[in-house]
Amino acid sequence: MSIAIICVILAGFLPIIAAGIAKFGPTENSASDPYDNNQPREWLAKQTGIRARANAAQANTFESLPFFYVAIAIAMILQAPQARIDVLAIAYLLARVAYIACYVMDWANLRTFVWLIGFACTVALFFQI
Repeated sequence: MSIAIICVILAGFLPIIAAGIAKFGPTENSASDPYDNNQPREWLAKQTGIRARANAAQANTFESLPFFYVAIAIAMILQAPQARIDVLAIAYLLARVAYIACYVMDWANLRTFVWLIGFACTVALFFQI
């Protein structure tokens, strides 16, 4: 199994991690407003602070996955150099981890920068063929 495929698998877990932060992470009102598994979307829509940002990071991470997955698949099918695919996949994964951290910590400018790095890695995968 290539490093790029491992990155694809790990990237699939990132939205789940962000969702966990959104649902069970710290917030000012966590004791008075525990997670409601009966109405999760309505509950999340009322959240603020860290939980709201983690939920937004989850949504954005889900949105980025198809483009990344297709880029990896196309690059591998067309036999781009595996070492380059692996480096770009690792860079994408690290950028997305940093993106979630920046979103949760409310570092908007840095978040935009690391989002751009992840996006650039995905686009670069298409040019490896």
